Amino acid sequence: MNTDQSLGQHLIIDFAGARYLTDVEKIEFALKSAAQVAGAVLLDTKVHRFPHSDGVTGIAVLAESHISVHTWPEHNYIALDIFMCGESNPNRALEWLKDYFQPTSTKTQLLERSLPDNKQG
Repeated sequence: MNTDQSLGQHLIIDFAGARYLTDVEKIEFALKSAAQVAGAVLLDTKVHRFPHSDGVTGIAVLAESHISVHTWPEHNYIALDIFMCGESNPNRALEWLKDYFQPTSTKTQLLERSLPDNKQG
């Protein structure tokens, strides 16, 4: 991928053994705080709890893109998605989220988002 045309960084994160999997208020706080420590401009948040599983899904809409969370309490698992462009720093958000949720294990994938190469179909 040509990083000269990079438009932003997209982190895909898996947390296992984390805390606050069913707590809507704590997850909303996490979204807002992660955006702030990353230097992003928070536009809105929406968080929802699923009554049948107590799982929570939430998103922070940012001027620089988004941070999303989806929890599976029955698997003690959180899926996170951090996509940021501009001067914001998704790695700062990730480190803050690790400290906050305190997972026992993590997996992170980094995607450099960029314009498609015109030579490819």
